[in-house]
Amino acid sequence: MASKELKPSIDVESSQETVGGSSTEYVSLQLRIFKMTLVVTAFSVLFTIIFFDFHAAMSLLVGAFSGILYLRLLAKSIGSLGKESSSVSKFQLLVPVLLILAVIKLPELQLLPALVGFLLYKPSLIIQFLIEPSA
Repeated sequence: MASKELKPSIDVESSQETVGGSSTEYVSLQLRIFKMTLVVTAFSVLFTIIFFDFHAAMSLLVGAFSGILYLRLLAKSIGSLGKESSSVSKFQLLVPVLLILAVIKLPELQLLPALVGFLLYKPSLIIQFLIEPSA
């Protein structure tokens, strides 16, 4: 009986191409999510201005930009996972804390619209993955 040689199943060049391709795909996914978040934010702010008041709309806008900053910091932390770090950073958790502190200190801002605005990135994620073709 002839012995069979085991051939490595991982081709270094093709795995580097896959990593490069998935990195580019991840960046384009981030951009699509950020654009969708901006669209949802614009519609939400217009809706709030029409049906509520200006201060609520500005609170919603401040909260939405805080949510976008949170999402960006989280995406950056996830993007460096495996390359530069072995765990996700907790730095982005300061964003909601700073938002609440800003709402407490500034009397023009309202807490509930700011928190709703902060969470506007979540419907954007849901919408993005519903319109995304499944692989």
